[in-house]
Amino acid sequence: MGINLKGKKAFRSICLFSILSLFVLAIIQGCSSNNTNSRAEEKTNETAGVPTVLNYGYIGVNELNLPNAAEGWGFHKGIIQEELKKHGITKINLTGFPNGPDLNESLISGRLDLGGLGDTPAILAKSSGANTKLIAQPLTRNIGYLIGKKDGPKRIKDLEGKTIAIQKGSFMHRYVVGLLKKEGIKNYSLVHMLRPDGEAALARGEVDAMTNSSIYSQKLLEQGFTHLDDASKHPELYGSSVTVVSEDFLKKFPEFPEVWNKARQKALEDLKKNEKEYYELIAKLTKSTPELVKETTPIDWIEEEAFTDEGLELLDGTKKFLVEEKLAQKDFDLNDWVTK
Repeated sequence: MGINLKGKKAFRSICLFSILSLFVLAIIQGCSSNNTNSRAEEKTNETAGVPTVLNYGYIGVNELNLPNAAEGWGFHKGIIQEELKKHGITKINLTGFPNGPDLNESLISGRLDLGGLGDTPAILAKSSGANTKLIAQPLTRNIGYLIGKKDGPKRIKDLEGKTIAIQKGSFMHRYVVGLLKKEGIKNYSLVHMLRPDGEAALARGEVDAMTNSSIYSQKLLEQGFTHLDDASKHPELYGSSVTVVSEDFLKKFPEFPEVWNKARQKALEDLKKNEKEYYELIAKLTKSTPELVKETTPIDWIEEEAFTDEGLELLDGTKKFLVEEKLAQKDFDLNDWVTK
């Protein structure tokens, strides 16, 4: 039976409509599939536990909101951000702290994932049960200074019966306790003061001496305060800087230590090509001069590797000292703490 003209036109219209409908449906399904895949990928990242945000704490409150050394240069240049982004970390929050104990508190409470601080506060936190792992020891020549007030003590022996301002729990605390023990001084008082308070108390003569780091000590010496001692005369009393990560973060990102250390090494390589700019940056952070930074914390003091045998030996000696002096709550195996 034949089909009339109207029937043929209607048939062609139906076919065309069907084809268009199938085409639109395919596009919709394709878009839906793409959206589903995108959501699936996002969900995979979430379920895999790979974090997209890293909360990093460091010692030193400054206007630029940057740590020092290779880490500071890496963040300043965007090198570390770029490297971590390759592994899914798209946002990094940087927070400066006045001292190690304050940083530890944030790390233990979960507000931080990663921290760069002195070895002594990191060891003390670990000895008290902090769930951290040590992933790097980027500096092994942190030198503590002992500065006397004007017209005050001239020698270490003069500190018998005197009052010394310290930053409790810092590598400088460990240095001064080790020094006084070595010199046979038993009668003294230690008072906890952050650096600005300690410097003010020293200037007013309310304390007889204070501990301080290299750069800030040099500033005090330029003002006429007395240089009683520094750890360069006692290498066994050097402090070191360490990088610790929370175990919770590490469970989500087991490869993080390798990723972080490669990023830091890349920043260090770039830093060495730009020495002048680096010293100028650290001078801004510490409100000093490039010349003073170069003198007190030269670039060649920054370790290229995450760990060295000498650094770990120094770290173990510090731990043993803190345990023996009952500054640390309990001993622990350094090998269990280090994650390479």
